[in-house]
Amino acid sequence: MSHLTHLRTFLEAYRSGSFSRAAEQLGITQPAASLHIQSLEALVGKRLFIRQARGVSATEAADELARSVSPFIDGLEDKLSSFRSGPVRGGTVNLAGPPDFIHSRLGAVMAPLMSEGYRLRFHTGNKQRIYALLQEGSVDLAVTASMPDERLYGYAHLLTERMLLVHAPSMSEAIGPEPGAEKLASLPLIAYDEELPLIRTLWATLFQRAPDMQAAFTIPDLRIIRDLVCNGHGWTVLPDYHCTDDLKSGRLVSVTPSELAPTNHLYLVWNKRTSNNSRTAYVRDFILKAFPR
Repeated sequence: MSHLTHLRTFLEAYRSGSFSRAAEQLGITQPAASLHIQSLEALVGKRLFIRQARGVSATEAADELARSVSPFIDGLEDKLSSFRSGPVRGGTVNLAGPPDFIHSRLGAVMAPLMSEGYRLRFHTGNKQRIYALLQEGSVDLAVTASMPDERLYGYAHLLTERMLLVHAPSMSEAIGPEPGAEKLASLPLIAYDEELPLIRTLWATLFQRAPDMQAAFTIPDLRIIRDLVCNGHGWTVLPDYHCTDDLKSGRLVSVTPSELAPTNHLYLVWNKRTSNNSRTAYVRDFILKAFPR
């Protein structure tokens, strides 16, 4: 007897953490999903899930099995989907990501898809919201700066950004060409939030410690931060792609040596449970071609 159906049920339960959600996704009953898992546990001779009040948690045996079979089951799903759906073009595609990145890079990249009949729906938010939208299947694709959990998500490297300390030319005399930690801490810092996410990364690289200061101004929008800094209200740290034009025009100055600039990776992510259609695959490949690696 083929156990492909049982393995598919297992992966759905593993990724969703719930037999009921797995059954709903597969269009079967919860008792049927439970029987599939029991049959698979009998086959491998190991317990795969620990039943809890809310959902299930995976055992080490389940982790090992998922790593072993997921590439093959997902590959079969993709292949069957391509035969079943055909070359679907157009339709609605939902994407999530940081608003700053959508503004600076992704929006213009995807605009040509409208002429092919696609309706693009962007959703913005922080890391928690982006992954929540992915997990619940509300978006087809997302951009994130954190390494995705490969058990749940498919992903591809999109680009590598460099973090640059920048300020307006009017602050050059006060900051100096090689500012120390104390000098920078004495000047107004404009940051994304109180956790100083971008500043922390560069601070650790330059000064080998965490920043022990507070921002003078916080706003969770790098576009507003860039404008404030360009107008001489303080200094900040920005991803290179977000300030390239301002550096070239002279509106901003960077005192970060390129060899010392810390890097961060951005990923294009999709939910393995909901991405098996040619529309998502086409848009995914379209985006990745625009960001050569």
